[in-house]
Amino acid sequence: MRVVIDATPLLVRSAGVKNYLYYWIRHLRRLAGGATVSTFPRLERVRALTHEASVADPLRTICGLGALAISNYSGMPLLDWLTRGADVFHASVLVRHPPSKVRLTATVHDLTGFLMPELHPWSNLVAEQSFAQLARRADRLIAVSECTRQDAVRTLGIAPEKICTIHSGVDDAFFDVPAALVNLVRLRYGLQRPFVLFVGTIEPRKNVDLLLDAFESLPLAMRDHWDLVVAGPEGWAAETTMARLRNARDLGNVRYLGYIPEPDLAPLTAAADVFVYPSLYEGFGFPVAQAMAAGVAVITSNLSSLPEVTGTAALLVDPRSQSELRAALLRLLGTPDLRKALGLAGRERAGGFRWEACAAKSLEFFREVTGQ
Repeated sequence: MRVVIDATPLLVRSAGVKNYLYYWIRHLRRLAGGATVSTFPRLERVRALTHEASVADPLRTICGLGALAISNYSGMPLLDWLTRGADVFHASVLVRHPPSKVRLTATVHDLTGFLMPELHPWSNLVAEQSFAQLARRADRLIAVSECTRQDAVRTLGIAPEKICTIHSGVDDAFFDVPAALVNLVRLRYGLQRPFVLFVGTIEPRKNVDLLLDAFESLPLAMRDHWDLVVAGPEGWAAETTMARLRNARDLGNVRYLGYIPEPDLAPLTAAADVFVYPSLYEGFGFPVAQAMAAGVAVITSNLSSLPEVTGTAALLVDPRSQSELRAALLRLLGTPDLRKALGLAGRERAGGFRWEACAAKSLEFFREVTGQ
């Protein structure tokens, strides 16, 4: 069996999908070997994960994106040529014309482009429409959560038996982070006080404005003790939120750190007293699963995939309700024993989201697709 995975999202600026592909491909290759799992473009060696730039060298990046453009816009059957001898091509949202002579599969990460189009730029919506057509013609599909699987069945009309749920994983670095690394990151970012943490792209779907409202409404004594730390790159339609972050930073108890390099992310997460993620919709929710793995008490939304990921190991709130989020913050910040209990429960829950298990289930998925 030979599977070719479209790895072009690893060559561009990307968040969750890039995280998924980077670790998924790595663990599939460890399990099955490079002869069984290869990529388009060929990426035998990659740099450390970064969400802001390509993980390949400049020449490989230019050649890979050039090949993608030729495939998408020239009409040449380039992917048919490049996948000769393969049994399966696993496509991403960036591929417009997948190969026609091999079995076609794909991973569905979320359907927010259809469920909440107002939360996406036009370019994303066009790509999602193209991917929907690909998904409908695919032989089989993976969904990263049961919520996403049901969304695909309902929204795209995918036959239920055609799509299976294989949960994403959490990198080992988030489990049992060494105290020395936590202290080093505290020093690096000047985090002297206890803090509440948010990690994610600053964009409407992540709902950072509601978090700012809720935090700013806390009693002064709490805000004098805890900082709110917001980490993540600026995304689309973020001007108003970014202005608020800059203004709040001047008050002294809100810190905006911008994009955090991957090696710093696990210790930064582990350093927090509480992790808050009031997203309006998630297909899986990597930041939440990572915070649970790090043993940090979590507050997150009571919708989409997030209750599926957290189980009973987090406080769930309506992400449209400032009062609910405020009440959850008051409860957790005011109750150290509850923070400890949720941290322990979260770490145990996150143990069910390991990349090794995801890769093993995915390899079995490909065997079923090929009949091998």
